[in-house]
Amino acid sequence: MKTGAAFTLMIATWTLPAVGAQRDALDRLREVSGAFEALAERVNPAVVQVFSTAYVPGQGLVGSTGLILNQRSMGSGVILDPDGYIVTNAHVVAGARRVQVMLATKADDLPDGASILQPRGKLIGAQLVGIDRETDLAVLKANETGLPFLEFGDSDELRPGQLVFAFGSPLGLENSVSTGVVSATARQLRPEDPMIYVQTDAPINPGNSGGPLVDARGLLVGINTLILSQSGGSEGLGFAAPSNIVRNVYDQIRKTGRVRRGEIGVRAQTISPALARGLDLPREWGVVLSDVYPGGPADQAGLRIGDVVLALDGKTMENGRQFQVNLYRRAVGETAVLQVQRGAEISEYAVRIVERPDDPDRFRDMVSPDTNLVEELGILAIDYSPAIASKLLGLRKRSGVVVAARSVEGVNYEAEGLLPGDVIHAVNRLPVASMSELRASLVRLRSGDPIVLQVNRRGELRYVSVIVE
Repeated sequence: MKTGAAFTLMIATWTLPAVGAQRDALDRLREVSGAFEALAERVNPAVVQVFSTAYVPGQGLVGSTGLILNQRSMGSGVILDPDGYIVTNAHVVAGARRVQVMLATKADDLPDGASILQPRGKLIGAQLVGIDRETDLAVLKANETGLPFLEFGDSDELRPGQLVFAFGSPLGLENSVSTGVVSATARQLRPEDPMIYVQTDAPINPGNSGGPLVDARGLLVGINTLILSQSGGSEGLGFAAPSNIVRNVYDQIRKTGRVRRGEIGVRAQTISPALARGLDLPREWGVVLSDVYPGGPADQAGLRIGDVVLALDGKTMENGRQFQVNLYRRAVGETAVLQVQRGAEISEYAVRIVERPDDPDRFRDMVSPDTNLVEELGILAIDYSPAIASKLLGLRKRSGVVVAARSVEGVNYEAEGLLPGDVIHAVNRLPVASMSELRASLVRLRSGDPIVLQVNRRGELRYVSVIVE
């Protein structure tokens, strides 16, 4: 009996700490769950659904062509200012004739004891402030004030393994939240592409585009932009535009309606061991300037070919891509400070940021909808002149009509349509040398007639076709 009693007592004293530890673990789990719930409750009111309507070419049941269909697309967005400024993806609203956003239902508007099946939010109109196709970002302005909004976080502080949350309306299912971790930072999807992304395994699906990626503090660290998938669904390869790039694009579009991108007139190349040995460089990693453009800001500041860039604005430069990315988000007119090693000497150079010559919005300030709109083509255009020749790349003819911007109105193009910087040389084989000749050529066309434009795009001639509506 004594032995059995002792055994029973031993079991009891052994299990009590285990039960206590289990309760502590469950309490901590509930705390974590409660923190997730509180974060979702705080972020969701600032997330919107974005609906855009555009006209697209269609085909009849018997194969007839020339039909115009009304296409409605949907994505997500995030409010960044209580006065109704919203960021979404450019591909969500590109070519839209009408944009609407659906605000999340406010908890304060629901009666006590309301059903968990909440009513749909308020649908309001929104205006397109501006689009930046290079980063696939767009800014909208909703006709409301006093709205809940998110604050920016610093995407440079993100680290692989960090917990993040993706909000939006995947496949139209509003107010959805998924969680995961940062899989990688500064992910480049195409070689030599200065645009980088935050990669995450938080499930992202069609409809999430434009929604916010937030950190555990509820700060915006990215805009969900795309997925890589073989099945069409989420496979744990989601990509978001980093918040530091989003902030730059948002601020510029909000102020001026466009994005101006800068450069300093150099080509930066990653140092390899072979380069270091062959050029007798002082280190086997980092960034070397393989070209300094004559007369450019870097040349004027005193930089030379073969200089090794140690740091940009105090941040150590490890490779050429990092150098490009850090310049990419700097505003035109700012000054960058480069720490450079030349031989054994280390010096600092203040270099002015100038506008990139092939900026797609470089003609935007030269036009206005009142005088430069070509409604049939959905563009704002200007006459070619020697004054703007330096802003055009690879000219084949010294005449034509320059596309300055695309208007908000969608047009029935067969492919991607006209782009800023294109030069129109002919309409249906008839040469056009001015805006007046272009308008005269278009006026003669009737609804359903095809328009074939001969266009110079970066030195290459191509045809762009559109059907008159």
